[in-house]
Amino acid sequence: MVITIGDKSKAILQRLFAQNIVLSANEVGRKPPTFLDASKVAQEISNFNFTSGKIIYNKFKSVVSYSTSDLPLFSAASVTAAPKLGVYDSLDADVIQSYLEFSMAAMLYYAMKEGACSEQSSRMTAMDNASKNAGEMIEKLTLTFNRTRQAVITRELIEIISGASAI
Repeated sequence: MVITIGDKSKAILQRLFAQNIVLSANEVGRKPPTFLDASKVAQEISNFNFTSGKIIYNKFKSVVSYSTSDLPLFSAASVTAAPKLGVYDSLDADVIQSYLEFSMAAMLYYAMKEGACSEQSSRMTAMDNASKNAGEMIEKLTLTFNRTRQAVITRELIEIISGASAI
């Protein structure tokens, strides 16, 4: 099962895994992500029965780079079967379910924030490059304009001097 968050991920994954997409959250990525957005997506994901899964997201490294990372998702059955769960006292099904819901929402929120940060840094880099290219183009056009203007002035001076020497 594939669950996508945002239009870009849906467009990319639809080409390869169209029959596997079971849920798509398109309105989530339009504004900066909130924990409420993440909890709504986590609630929708918890409606599906799964044994394990992954959250795949873009992890921010620096202003010019990011990497694709993943976070594991576990089902209630795999958490209750964990060997070190007996260390904690008074764990019933409700506590484990609450933990799973909060944990999934927190991991989704983290992934959404990392993705938004990566997107903003990519946009900032692209705009910086566009500004630099526009500046270089303005310098070249200014130089060409000045050379053309100087050539016109020189030609007019030559015509005036030629006319004066002909008289």
